[in-house]
Amino acid sequence: MRVMEHISGFADELTEIRRDFHRHPELGFEEIRTSGIVASLLRGWGVEVTTGVGRTGVVGVIEGNRPGRRIGLRADMDALPIHEQTNLPWASQHPGVMHACGHDGHTTMLLGAARYLAETRDFAGTAVLIFQPAEEGLGGGRAMIADGLFERFPCDEIYGMHNSPYMPPGEVSVTPGPAMAGAYFFDIRVTGRGSHAAMPEAGTDALLIATGIVQQLQTIVSRNVAAAARAVVSVTQIHAGAAYNVIPETAEIAGTIRYFDDSVADLVCGRMRQICAGLAAAHGATVDVDIRNVFDVLINDPVLSEQMIAAAGQVAGADRATLGTRLAMGSEDFADMLRVVPGAYCTVGQAGDVPLHNPGFVLDDGMLPLGAAVMARMVETRGGVA
Repeated sequence: MRVMEHISGFADELTEIRRDFHRHPELGFEEIRTSGIVASLLRGWGVEVTTGVGRTGVVGVIEGNRPGRRIGLRADMDALPIHEQTNLPWASQHPGVMHACGHDGHTTMLLGAARYLAETRDFAGTAVLIFQPAEEGLGGGRAMIADGLFERFPCDEIYGMHNSPYMPPGEVSVTPGPAMAGAYFFDIRVTGRGSHAAMPEAGTDALLIATGIVQQLQTIVSRNVAAAARAVVSVTQIHAGAAYNVIPETAEIAGTIRYFDDSVADLVCGRMRQICAGLAAAHGATVDVDIRNVFDVLINDPVLSEQMIAAAGQVAGADRATLGTRLAMGSEDFADMLRVVPGAYCTVGQAGDVPLHNPGFVLDDGMLPLGAAVMARMVETRGGVA
């Protein structure tokens, strides 16, 4: 197909762009260099550009050669606070920060689609290119929406994608309806009474209470959530103490809740608060609990999911583009955009078996032309729909 051939013609340039992003990762709302390069490339291709949307977000607008609908395409730009261990020539040059989720690839694929659409202009309607900051739990999607994203750049439909080392290379999949979990993040602060480690009876051991909380939190899903429901509670941080001979006065716990049903989320949050209150009372301590919603459940429009797979099949091959049924417990703040504008979110298989969010994760540059072509094809196929 023409779109794939066209984009494959500058695949080497996409690889260089992606590897440059990878060398210089930036955390959420700090994507100054990344967004600057995105804006510069878009302008160089004749795209109308607006910067600073949702702080560090970029929006490009490309008009087709005939009237039609406004189709949004979205990619995320931020990296993770992970120290890279790949030893690749283009490994991160910033200690403790790494593109371990492939956002450098997502940004590059959308740039590839933008270049193709800007060079051809052979489509109806308008392509709205959304480069989003701070997807990794910092609310970048919500920040762009709050900054008037869809009032300033209206979209009739919107599409996004994610690389997947869990699928065969070159395959594309969309799960209609609920597809990715919603998420809450939580912080729990235990305040007891510090004491000498040799005289624990003189204090109230915040660390002991914290470990009790961690253990009890793991009973919520196994003993309170129905077996047919889906939920995950994970404690990912615990911080306390600074000396061998001091029982700390405070201890802090942090983690995440994943869910697909609001009533299940409410149950989990309620039990969390009850457990913390009970252990606080039992030990005569204070336990402060902060639970906040960070991601909505990602819900793909069923009809537009089929349309995305149809378009993907035109570039990947019909036998390599399928509607899936797998529910992912991971979260994605593209869900917030889908709450405002109907659309769909696909996964694209890549070579390699190192999981996402791992210090050894390597993005497969071979997937860049396919991802770009799928995005571009959505504009070509949906812009002229009556």
